[in-house]
Amino acid sequence: MSALHILNARLGMTEALRELLIEDGRFVSQFTSASSPEVLDLGGRLILPGLIETHIHLDKACILQRCQLAEGTLAEAIAQTRIAKASFTEEDVYVRGAHVLEKAIVQGTTHMRTHVEIDPGIGLTSFRAVRRLKEDYAWAVTLEICVFPQEGMLNNPGTEQLLCQALEAGAEVLGGCPYTDSDPAAQIRRLFELAVRHDRDLDFHLDFDLNPDGMTIDEVIRCTELHRWGGRVAVGHVTKLSALPLAHLQEVAQALARAGVSVTALPSTDLFLGARDRFHDKPRGVAPLSQLHRCGVTCSLSTNNIGNPFTPYGDASLVRQANLFANVAQLSTEAELLDCLGWVSTQSARLLRLPDYGLEPGCRADFIVFDAPSPASVIAEIRPPLMGFKSGRQTFERALPQLLAPR
Repeated sequence: MSALHILNARLGMTEALRELLIEDGRFVSQFTSASSPEVLDLGGRLILPGLIETHIHLDKACILQRCQLAEGTLAEAIAQTRIAKASFTEEDVYVRGAHVLEKAIVQGTTHMRTHVEIDPGIGLTSFRAVRRLKEDYAWAVTLEICVFPQEGMLNNPGTEQLLCQALEAGAEVLGGCPYTDSDPAAQIRRLFELAVRHDRDLDFHLDFDLNPDGMTIDEVIRCTELHRWGGRVAVGHVTKLSALPLAHLQEVAQALARAGVSVTALPSTDLFLGARDRFHDKPRGVAPLSQLHRCGVTCSLSTNNIGNPFTPYGDASLVRQANLFANVAQLSTEAELLDCLGWVSTQSARLLRLPDYGLEPGCRADFIVFDAPSPASVIAEIRPPLMGFKSGRQTFERALPQLLAPR
């Protein structure tokens, strides 16, 4: 039985130094084993629970060099990715996904929900690769697979059967992309029926433009209530919400909170693709998490894509995503920065329905260490983590930089 005794750690806002005890992969109030634990003195450094990526696409990461970008639109990104996807192999997806996973691990991510495209063209190739990644990197990150129909479902015969095969083969979550079908509401309804049949959570790509007309979020809310699936449904992007007047937004937010539908903002992608038809008075166009949060909606921030036509850049840092969102949403107070931190940690854990998340006795010992004066400063200054732990076992370390002044 492994044991770790952490000395001189700071938790949260307090300056007081704490001791933390870890045994058999969990925080405990006292050791039960007679064996001598390993000792780690943090010298006053800050401990936070591991960060949580709620929405990323490992299968189509790092393909930018295979694509031709001219317009920078969503339609172009889908079309270019479709062309690139035709040459995907299981090993290709595995290698690119591993590259991103290793970046995420050293940025402090300990849990991740990855969306994987399923359609008759790619079949289950990407799913099989990501399932291997889940097994091979379980020592550092818990990977949850969400399969979804990027190329449409009702208009793309054979896709539904493949989705069901992936669910039966271990995919934990069923995703949706309603705007890819001629009847978006019908896709939503069918996906809820499948989720209930297979007892799976749902995660939709939804309302991904800046025209407030034609929102499909109302249908998601209605189906969530109809099937009593509250707490098991998330929607990502929902940039249409940023185009609503405040009073209307609050009505939608209250309905989301009542139904138990969570919202994920994806600032890098939404800023890159959004408002391409405008030059002056260009809107920010990112889901307004602060207003949703105040109405009781569970919210998260996530990366979405790295190195592809949807998002040409990225280093898998959720701290950087939180800082980007703080800039876009003009958040600056300590409380607001702590909200941003929560949207990549505690609130994300709630969205993924993670048990035993945190730093209290009984929680799984997934945590990261920062050289930072406070949790808010981690976001404000984009502080990188110095070390990370999964189930009490260290997974990475980063040396502090040193200035080399002339002598």
